Amino acid sequence: MSYAFHVVNLVGIYAILALSLNIVSGFAGLLSLSQAAFYGIGAYSVALATLHAGLPVSLAILAAMLATAAVAALVGAASTRFRRDYFVIATFAFQVLTFSLFNNLVAITGGPNGISGIVQPRILGHTLTSSRAFSGPILALAFSTFLVSTWIENSQFGRILRAVREDEPFARSLGISVSLFKVSAFAISGALAALAGGLYATYITYIDPTSFTFAESLSVLTMVIVGGLGNSCGAVIGALLFTLAPELLRAIGIAGGTAANIRQVVFGMCLVVVVFLRPAGLFREKLARRKVQSNGI
Repeated sequence: MSYAFHVVNLVGIYAILALSLNIVSGFAGLLSLSQAAFYGIGAYSVALATLHAGLPVSLAILAAMLATAAVAALVGAASTRFRRDYFVIATFAFQVLTFSLFNNLVAITGGPNGISGIVQPRILGHTLTSSRAFSGPILALAFSTFLVSTWIENSQFGRILRAVREDEPFARSLGISVSLFKVSAFAISGALAALAGGLYATYITYIDPTSFTFAESLSVLTMVIVGGLGNSCGAVIGALLFTLAPELLRAIGIAGGTAANIRQVVFGMCLVVVVFLRPAGLFREKLARRKVQSNGI
């Protein structure tokens, strides 16, 4: 039973992470390869704040979200100056740089050995130590993130992001500050990724750089693309499918190391199939559905 709750917790954490990336890559149309970096910044910030600054977990996560939002805004301000492929390269460079810092700042991050013994949260005087105890708060925060994402999706802010994505010169002609909205999307996305990182750090109680690699960024991007760019439900479904995939491989008797390699192959195959057969993902963006219906198709 505890294993089932563990899987549920991972689904919740990855759902938050996928929803956070969907704001940048789905709504704003910016193909970012640095989400694992923000995820890691949030995790390390919470670990250091609880272990060395003595902050309670809730305040540590809030501080990590604010700090990561600031970093993400700076990254967004710098990288959105580039266009298309150069933007992707810029976010990839930040991902590689961040991983290198995690791996080499031994005095702060513990380097390859990571940080262990991370403080776990207390609710109503009880410390959350089991997978079952964590499942409630993680699912509640995942659902809250989904509500935030859905609100953004249907808000004026979300509509402006999509307008910038579809026709940036036209958006500029309407007096929209394109740079401001892109940076805002990055900041919100970074804050939510930090929330996922903080939950992961306090749940597992151990982090190291291998959890925040480029492969992790690519995995999250695959979840969003397969689920459906610009669709909040699609991001959650994508996270669910790709979190359960390795567990199914283990269930049929494939060893952990082999399962991890097969997982990457499965991710790649799914991405190729979706791009060719259903470019909009499993769940089409709501705006696109309205266009199809209005055209009588």
